[in-house]
Amino acid sequence: MVTARGTPLASTAHGANRVTAPAGRVLMIDDEPRIVNFVRRGLEAEGLEVDEASSGQEGLDLALGRRYDLVILDLVMPGLDGNQVLRRLLERRPEQQVLVLSALNDTASKVRSLERGAEDYIAKPFSLQELLARVEVRLRNAQRTHETQLHSRGLSLDVIHRRADTGTGPVPLADREFLVLRELMRDAGRTVSKERLLSSVWGYHFDPESNVVDVYVRRLRAKLGAATIVTERGVGYRVEAS
Repeated sequence: MVTARGTPLASTAHGANRVTAPAGRVLMIDDEPRIVNFVRRGLEAEGLEVDEASSGQEGLDLALGRRYDLVILDLVMPGLDGNQVLRRLLERRPEQQVLVLSALNDTASKVRSLERGAEDYIAKPFSLQELLARVEVRLRNAQRTHETQLHSRGLSLDVIHRRADTGTGPVPLADREFLVLRELMRDAGRTVSKERLLSSVWGYHFDPESNVVDVYVRRLRAKLGAATIVTERGVGYRVEAS
């Protein structure tokens, strides 16, 4: 683990069990040098290129000035804080993958960041192994975001503008609605489990009895038609392949 002030403990030794992440470019925005250096060493050991920013404004300028496969963002920073960076960045680049790494460990902060478009949230103190595993997932997703249009039977999804179309014109989607539908359409024709949707869309573990996925599926059906998403009871949901 590392403490909220970035001091590494023995349990984070980066050894034989490390996760191998896909090569990519990562921007880390955090004003705590010890955490930045600790995470940067771990990412670079996985073959990743890492840029650093010690303030929100510097990080936002970098994120808008060059392409990154992933932005790792702290929330509590002087001046332009992480919430403002997240909002402004995703307004300009809605496809950008953002992983929040913050000392704020309350549910409200996690939910607020995810609802604003962050792909994942890890609270400090954190396990480096878990962080690298989450980074691997986000980089894999980033490689897939080059798809600008997804299609299934009678349905298309504009990945850039986050709009669906059933043939009657564009339908705007809220952030979580878009992410749920994108996950289903990437595996059109296959059933996607509720657990996978919780992990991929909300980025952290909910109570398995949570009905949040069902709520968003109902919202999507209300917007796109009841037959758009098929329920496989006890298994998950799917959209039909073209």
